[in-house]
Amino acid sequence: MNIDRIRTNFPALAEDTAFFDGAGGTQTPRQVAEAISRTLCAPGSNRGSLTPSARNSEDVVEEYRQAMADFLGASPRGIVYGRSATQIAMDFSRALSKLWKPDDNIVLTRLDHESNVAPWLVAARRAGVTVRWIDLDPVTTDLNYSSALSAIDERTRLVAVSGASNLLGTRPDVARIAKLAHQYGSFVYVDGVHLAAHAPISVELLGADFFVCSAYKFMGPHGATLAADPSLLEQIHPDKLTASTERVPERFELGTLPYELLSGTTAVVNFIAELDAGGAKSRREKILNSMASVEHHDLMLRSRLEEFLATLEGVRVHSRAERRTSTLLLTFDDHTPESAGQFLASKNIAAAHGTFYADSASRVLGLGTQGGLRISMAPYLNDGDIDRLLAALSELGS
Repeated sequence: MNIDRIRTNFPALAEDTAFFDGAGGTQTPRQVAEAISRTLCAPGSNRGSLTPSARNSEDVVEEYRQAMADFLGASPRGIVYGRSATQIAMDFSRALSKLWKPDDNIVLTRLDHESNVAPWLVAARRAGVTVRWIDLDPVTTDLNYSSALSAIDERTRLVAVSGASNLLGTRPDVARIAKLAHQYGSFVYVDGVHLAAHAPISVELLGADFFVCSAYKFMGPHGATLAADPSLLEQIHPDKLTASTERVPERFELGTLPYELLSGTTAVVNFIAELDAGGAKSRREKILNSMASVEHHDLMLRSRLEEFLATLEGVRVHSRAERRTSTLLLTFDDHTPESAGQFLASKNIAAAHGTFYADSASRVLGLGTQGGLRISMAPYLNDGDIDRLLAALSELGS
């Protein structure tokens, strides 16, 4: 993967900032901005077939569904657009809870972002079902599978689990948890917002009945996508306007879609497909090759950082799971996460601090409401960025 070539596509890199804050949102290539602009400037209207403007909007939606289907290994008829992963979880928790009975239970984890916890808690209270938990091991910083065995049973209707922790980078064994859940007939809802930016995705291999991700975490515009089997979506009936269609997946998309953001999402999928296609022919194959290269690139940068951190005194690395993304959570003996982040910012290095809405995980690790300093990688970062980060951390620790 040619990082120098990739970097030329990102206008924000001209600001001379090293962006280690990608887990909160990545920089955007100009191809995405241009696609958004083209859609806004072209004739547009509500979807249809009668006029060129209506056909333009129809094409934008269909191209988006196919692009995200290729990105996730899903069916285009199972691709649902939403404003955010949080909004999608809220919508689907309301819809799915209509299927629950008072003696049912749902299973959540102590690792997840609040967006994959709070919506289900609200729905559980409304439906009167029990909430059970899969515990986070504070030593391994991974989920405790034995607690999953205890929590999931024949009355479990849903297991909501993170594909990767946005706080720690931990990648739970989702496929193993999903296999257990499916033995009891439970649905599995996977928050893939962090994972989708760092590894090739196959919804089928993960065992996810529902998989959600957000394009702005992988260099696209704001907005989120849910992927599910169309036949499963046919069984779910969300709250919606009486006049709006019952067709899947449109029944889950309230109001007129933001066509320009759909175009931007399609553009970033095409951009990713060409990062390191490796001679592949189909877009799906190109995406798999390119995301494998992104994963390798990010992990190599993480390895450089970890080797350096091992030589520093007074720094604690809380990302310890055997399988994880390139994201690291740090704390310092002599600095708060906030002051460490402020120091890096003074060096034009962007790295965020806090719990990042993974409050439960932060508490389990003994980090409370302060959390830590999060360092996350992205495809446009290079060794020069790492050099700057290492120099700044060395100065911080001196």
